[in-house]
Amino acid sequence: MKAFFGDPDQWRRLLGAPALITAAAEEIVRRASPVMHFRRPATQDTTIGDRRVRRGDKIMVWYPSADRDEEVFHSPDVFDIGRDPNPRLGYGGEWPHFCLGAHLARMEFRILFGMIARRLPDISLAGNVRRLRSNFINGIKEMSVSFSAR
Repeated sequence: MKAFFGDPDQWRRLLGAPALITAAAEEIVRRASPVMHFRRPATQDTTIGDRRVRRGDKIMVWYPSADRDEEVFHSPDVFDIGRDPNPRLGYGGEWPHFCLGAHLARMEFRILFGMIARRLPDISLAGNVRRLRSNFINGIKEMSVSFSAR
């Protein structure tokens, strides 16, 4: 919801086109991946850019950086729930270490945001957002909202 509060036009877009919920989920994960980085050992000798990487060297993937790569994403800092294609790395990208919970998270997103859009279309931020202080997990500790009773 924080992403939508920051760009109410995208919230209105979702309200008008509920079929965008799946694409919106991918865009939100691209913009705010729950896991900020992950380390993996190189499985073979290779080169990344101008750096030589040997088998066994540790490689760090920084999702917030990769998911805003200007060579991969058109206008990477723009929140666009209709972004297509959206080759984000959230959930581990298409790697062998793809997140086992990704399908559940996507389903939860579709159900939750579909219900919020139908029942609380006027939802808005009602105060400051308290973020989780972590260099590994990206999260929110507290975010108060307001909405009209139905």
